[in-house]
Amino acid sequence: MTAPDPRDTDVTDVADTSACPAHPLAERDERTVLSGSYRALSIGTVSVVLLIAFEATAVGTAMPVAARELDGVPLYAFAFSGYFTTSLFGMVLAGQWSDRRGPLGALTCGIASFAAGLLLSGTAGAMWLFILGRAVQGLGGGLVIVALYVVVGRAYPQRLRPAIMAAFAASWVVPSVVGPLASGAVTEHLGWRWVFVGIPVLVVFPLALALPQIRRRAAGPAAGKEPAASFDGHRIRLALGISLGAGLLQYAAQDLRWTSLLPGAAGAALLVPAVLGLLPRGTYRAARGLPSVVLLRGVAAGSFIAAESFVPLMLVTQRGLSPTLAGFSLAAGGGTWALGSWVQSRPRLEPYRERLMTVGMLLVAAAIAAAPSVLVDAVPAWTVTVAWAFGCFGMGLVISSTSVLLLRLSAPEEAGTNSAALQISDGLSNIVLLAAGGAAFAALGGGTVAHTAAEASGSRPAAFAAVFLPMAAVALVGAWVTTRLREREA
Repeated sequence: MTAPDPRDTDVTDVADTSACPAHPLAERDERTVLSGSYRALSIGTVSVVLLIAFEATAVGTAMPVAARELDGVPLYAFAFSGYFTTSLFGMVLAGQWSDRRGPLGALTCGIASFAAGLLLSGTAGAMWLFILGRAVQGLGGGLVIVALYVVVGRAYPQRLRPAIMAAFAASWVVPSVVGPLASGAVTEHLGWRWVFVGIPVLVVFPLALALPQIRRRAAGPAAGKEPAASFDGHRIRLALGISLGAGLLQYAAQDLRWTSLLPGAAGAALLVPAVLGLLPRGTYRAARGLPSVVLLRGVAAGSFIAAESFVPLMLVTQRGLSPTLAGFSLAAGGGTWALGSWVQSRPRLEPYRERLMTVGMLLVAAAIAAAPSVLVDAVPAWTVTVAWAFGCFGMGLVISSTSVLLLRLSAPEEAGTNSAALQISDGLSNIVLLAAGGAAFAALGGGTVAHTAAEASGSRPAAFAAVFLPMAAVALVGAWVTTRLREREA
């Protein structure tokens, strides 16, 4: 077993010790996540993440065709926001469910909801039914991702958690390349509906592998805890508030007229108390330890995803690349992200995890700041590809490490709630920073930029710079947060 970090004397590996009496199989001295009794569980859980990743990349390709055929282009954005807002509620619900009764129920219900949402969208005859399906799917996605984190905390010893998190990250590499191509081919030759209705069938294999192992290793509440009869009603109300508030904020950000101020203000009024109630105390001020881990996850994910969303548009409208080439300019990032996740999983680097995360955030900030350099014609367009590859490597170091640190700092009976907080920070920051970036982009004339090179009507470099440079500054704040991840020694 890898020696513990000598500086980590104030943190107890509670998940390893207290979980063992309830689940003796977790004590076995297995060398890797594919050794002996871990093999079926690892293959099954990674396969679930692989299918979620494939859905995320494939459905995005089919969505424009679906919206056009359903006469729902004006409602196109709600197909995305509907997923994200209900997923926030699902995350909180999964945290409550997993802590009180174990992750098995949340995981199976989440996968069932995810599949049902896909089928509902795939068979929809109207856009509102399609959006409803996406909302059902988002609820399932929120349940699944948090339940999987609790499974990792319950079923794997601390020394194997970095490796399984790296495997989760690596499972996004192939879908990021194959997903859009496969979805495009299916949409073109069979129709967009088959993209949605075909994915649920693929869930059967990973479930058959993973569920028996989860039942043996991670079923029921944490060791020494009795199953709770009911959920925490206050947290459920906060979850509803954060979901509704996020939805109103996204709605307001899509239309910058003065009439949008009212739903925007209502959304903020719901979001602020909900966020303060659902995230660990001290998160907003980067208190040392767990609050800073949760904050860092949001800062890293939000700044990077908000910037990445504008890269293809910038390359198409400002440099004349085709949509295919613009999309593939980011493809290398999937590999380097997985590489970064693999690097953080090396046992010999465990004592330097916080330093690796600082380097990762600096790489992210540098990549985001370098991206708008291609607005200068003399700078080759492939500069973005190189910069984004380094940025994704940094994200691989940071995102997987936040998951590892969160489980290390969480007592077994709090793993679900804290995992939900981590995912809420991730998802909510994406919503807020995307809304802020989109508003800045539109305010500086970005809304008049044509969406294809053939239709390009003029350059709007200031609009793109107004997105990338503030996001680079946010990423730099994340580099500072990495210095506060370790609790003070007593």
